[in-house]
Amino acid sequence: MTDISSIVILTGAGISAESGIDTFRSAGGLWEQHKVEDVATPEGFARDPDLVLGFYDMRREALAKVRPNAAHTALARLEREFAGELLLVTQNVDDLHERGGSDQVLHMHGELKSALCLSCEVRSRWDAPMACRPPCPVCQASSLRPDVVWFGEMPYQMERIYAALQRADLFVSIGTSGAVYPAAGFVQEARTAGAQTLELNLEPSEGTAHFHEARHGPAGALVPQWVEEVLSA
Repeated sequence: MTDISSIVILTGAGISAESGIDTFRSAGGLWEQHKVEDVATPEGFARDPDLVLGFYDMRREALAKVRPNAAHTALARLEREFAGELLLVTQNVDDLHERGGSDQVLHMHGELKSALCLSCEVRSRWDAPMACRPPCPVCQASSLRPDVVWFGEMPYQMERIYAALQRADLFVSIGTSGAVYPAAGFVQEARTAGAQTLELNLEPSEGTAHFHEARHGPAGALVPQWVEEVLSA
């Protein structure tokens, strides 16, 4: 992997699963107890806000019980030591990248530790429960919702992501299913623009065939090895 000056990395649920965070598909996990349409759609929130707010309160509380893993810390090392342009995009709403040492993370699906006020549209850092209807720190209205992108809503900063994909020499997808768009289309966007593409995933994803190279195994093993290759090139 020589002559790489610009890298775009996409991370998904698989990288956080190794830290113990439930994915949509994990047996017996938090998601299995709820229908996605009930807790992760605008319609579900309008129908039963107490259920939705309580669900995300549980997810936020669960973050205190997990820690970044070797994949998170390896990506933080890459951010510090890579001499070129690097954009780390994550579909995850947890804060494990930041706690692992990454300073520049683009959360395309929002963040559990952020609240969005439906009255004044201001975002605020947030660690407390929302189910008790606390006031917005800015306008004092009791109209906070989790600052996460639900199904049917537009992911954040898409123009910035697509611009970075156009410039990238290398696109790397880590721990993603390859099933959720628009992120699932990033590999084809990058290839069309001339980038090399690499998948690092526990097992082949739905989009594996679109990548120039795919390596399969735990992210905690694959990612540090790949980072070492990049920094040693």
